[in-house]
Amino acid sequence: MAKTIRVEHISKQFQKTTVLEDVSLVCESGKIYGIVGYNGSGKSVLFKCICGFYPVDTGEIYVREKQIGQDGSMIENTGVIIEEPAFLKQYSGMWNLELLWILNHKMDKMHLQQVMREVGLDSMNKKPVGKYSLGMKQRLAIAQAVMEGQDILILDEPMNGLDKDGVAQMRELFLKLKEEGKTLLFASHNREDIEVLCDEVYEMNKGRLQKISG
Repeated sequence: MAKTIRVEHISKQFQKTTVLEDVSLVCESGKIYGIVGYNGSGKSVLFKCICGFYPVDTGEIYVREKQIGQDGSMIENTGVIIEEPAFLKQYSGMWNLELLWILNHKMDKMHLQQVMREVGLDSMNKKPVGKYSLGMKQRLAIAQAVMEGQDILILDEPMNGLDKDGVAQMRELFLKLKEEGKTLLFASHNREDIEVLCDEVYEMNKGRLQKISG
């Protein structure tokens, strides 16, 4: 299997506080990788470094063999959820997807409607996103991340705010994406999600990453 993400001995500090310390990780296509850890353990910072949002102090990161963070380079062609997604809250969920989609593609309403169905949202619902529940916003964020068929997905707490049915639906979607050969890297507080979905599981503790299964 192709190595899609390589994190090699990276460290990161903020104002002399070490947030990541000698972290290494290799992700291959067709697998799901899970990271567990308490709030503040460094999971989100790791994801932001992989995306190029934060430069690392030491070590190197490669995505599809391209070095990330070198001369400000950032990740490309990747579905990402980190923290609260940005929506145009006065518009419907479908309209939010359409506006993003046409930045890089010709309009394909049938495809976007299918994506909405896969995440459990009604494409005909005209309710503005600003009035969505937390769970509906999370479903829309997942739709944004997967709609372009990217081969890498980096998802920070993707089940946040979802009810039992929503969690089951997203698990089914993520396993389908895995079968399609995509790489999924996600963080979760829910060890059951991790155990059900992941081929390899890591724990982040005080900035250090340790493999615990797989």
